[in-house]
Amino acid sequence: MIRLLAAYLATCVTMVGMDAVWITVTGPVLYRPALHAVLSDGFRPIPAVLFYLVYAAGVTALAALPAGRRWTGAAWRGALLGLVAYATYDLTNQATLAVWSTGVTVIDLTWGVVLTACGATAGHLALRLIRPVEGDSG
Repeated sequence: MIRLLAAYLATCVTMVGMDAVWITVTGPVLYRPALHAVLSDGFRPIPAVLFYLVYAAGVTALAALPAGRRWTGAAWRGALLGLVAYATYDLTNQATLAVWSTGVTVIDLTWGVVLTACGATAGHLALRLIRPVEGDSG
């Protein structure tokens, strides 16, 4: 259980940290100009926290844990999961919102692949660094 928690926390902390930098740097130059009509003026912390808690659980379960012995297994599983998750979001928005651009979709999909691959890799490495304790199934 400790190993599972470590993998989850490493995944979550990595993705939150990377995304905080990404949003801070790209928000004003990419998202705000392209999507100003649909962006809120303020930040809503509860949905953001819930997103990271749920997404990190999915990345841990579907990419970090089943990766086997090699970190590359976590990386490619994370990349694939990121592509699927971010494509679901971006392509749905592009199909339904008048102001969503192809440029935002391409950049955001690429970011989703990188972010999720890094999060999955961090989770996998945390899992591998902590030795199993007798009786610990996680």
